[in-house]
Amino acid sequence: MLQEQLEQTPTIRTITELLAEVRLNSEENITFQIFDILRDLIVSVKLRPGQRLSEKEIAAALSASKTPVREALIRLDEIRLVKIVPQSGTYVTKISVSRYRTACFIRLQLELGAVWGAASSPDPLVGIEELDDILTRQAEALARKDYDWFFTLDEAFHRQLFVMAGFGDAWAAAHRTQFDVNRARHVRRLHQILRGPAVLEEHKLIVEAIRAQDPKRAQEALRAHIGDLDRQISVLFRDERMLGFIEMPETN
Repeated sequence: MLQEQLEQTPTIRTITELLAEVRLNSEENITFQIFDILRDLIVSVKLRPGQRLSEKEIAAALSASKTPVREALIRLDEIRLVKIVPQSGTYVTKISVSRYRTACFIRLQLELGAVWGAASSPDPLVGIEELDDILTRQAEALARKDYDWFFTLDEAFHRQLFVMAGFGDAWAAAHRTQFDVNRARHVRRLHQILRGPAVLEEHKLIVEAIRAQDPKRAQEALRAHIGDLDRQISVLFRDERMLGFIEMPETN
């Protein structure tokens, strides 16, 4: 069974293949561009945990010098998406259960505050039309089985909660902690572990509570949507399809 699951996993693509259509903008900071490109490839699991990254190969693929590539990799090492091993190379890190747990806690606490603020707004209709539009587009994405677009819209939905609460900047802060959470979501997508219809219905319940100016119900709907943290962690450990993607904790 496990062998069949591994065989169904899409083939790992080389960095040269992944960067084949990418072009850098010479008028913008090259290091920042390379950082953003590699970060997105790692978070979307197009670059897999354990995959080796070559400065020379990246530089050649992007027609860039090694210096900005090296600087971008150092930045990625600082946020623990890659690990630079002296005399060995640079490798994409595995999903850390510890960082995953911390990220879930941060997201839950901040979004509970955001959804309360959105539902407590003097005029809840201000901004809610954007949520309605996102729900419509998510339903269309599901119908087309466009799961990448559905994920992008999911991000937009949660960001809008912060905007409606008057804390749009807080979304950016929360988002920077979610790399391992999003990587786990993309691994599930690779294995067709999809719950799009359920997510859409949960989003609708959140919107209904905000429209009704019921902050307590809005928080309850959000908590049900994000789910119990301990249950999420236990699912990560039990699911064989996560094999090779997760950094297991050390045992005594």
